[in-house]
Amino acid sequence: MHRASDATSMHIFSKTDPCAPIQSSRAGVFVGKLRSNSNKDIARAATELVHKWKKLVEAEKQGKIKKQSSPAAPSPTQAPAPKPSSSNAMNQPFKGNPELRRAKSDGCDTKRTGDETRDSCIELIYNGLAYRSTAPVNDVLTKAVAVEYAAYTHFKGVTKEYREKLRSLFSNLKVKSNRQLGVNVMEGKIAPERFVVMTHEELKSEEQRKKEDALQQENMKKAQVPMAEKSISDALKCGKCGQKKVSYSQAQTRSADEPMTTFCECTVCGNRWKVRFFCVSAFPFSRMLISLQFS
Repeated sequence: MHRASDATSMHIFSKTDPCAPIQSSRAGVFVGKLRSNSNKDIARAATELVHKWKKLVEAEKQGKIKKQSSPAAPSPTQAPAPKPSSSNAMNQPFKGNPELRRAKSDGCDTKRTGDETRDSCIELIYNGLAYRSTAPVNDVLTKAVAVEYAAYTHFKGVTKEYREKLRSLFSNLKVKSNRQLGVNVMEGKIAPERFVVMTHEELKSEEQRKKEDALQQENMKKAQVPMAEKSISDALKCGKCGQKKVSYSQAQTRSADEPMTTFCECTVCGNRWKVRFFCVSAFPFSRMLISLQFS
């Protein structure tokens, strides 16, 4: 019974916290006596345990010496002061010249997919969205990644259409008169999925569309003005090439009491000039036509 109790005690002591003060528990004295126990197994176990404790105590002393020589660690209840890092800057509004913004100058890593072509397209769209924008780097990058992914999904991979579309989007984002396009994409008014399927006409700015509409209306009005019919005559001679193959038309360019102006064009060399004819009454019954030729 005594030996069983001793074995149990040995098991308990072997689980003792090595950092606990052995002297205050008097465990060392008890185990020391067990080293001379008549049971060889108990005596051997006691000897090994004492030896193990000595090593643990020595190791604990060495650890305390190292801690004293190293800088004091911050209190666990006190949060360490945040270190200035690039991640904080990436979330702040851009403060430089927005017209010169690019992914590289912003320090933005656009390598997100592991595919060289796709990563290049992300950088391309980033440069387009960042142009004249003060949005934080991370916001621009997030939107550029979303646009590239939408194009990658719509065109079913890195295809010719995929590359051409993203280049077209970049070109439209860089148009100075089309600044609102990039703003609408960044603010979510134009979703990435919608952005990558917009036609060339839809990508134009409202200002550009109005200019083109006005120009089209003007061209239509010009087309509706009846053109004077031209005739070809061999009575008129080209002063440049000397040929008499001249087409002409007449129009009243001055007041009604003045002669009409004849517009001439040589069908051989393309020379153009204008002629006015004056009727002069030199005698009561005769008239003479005087022509003035000028280019």
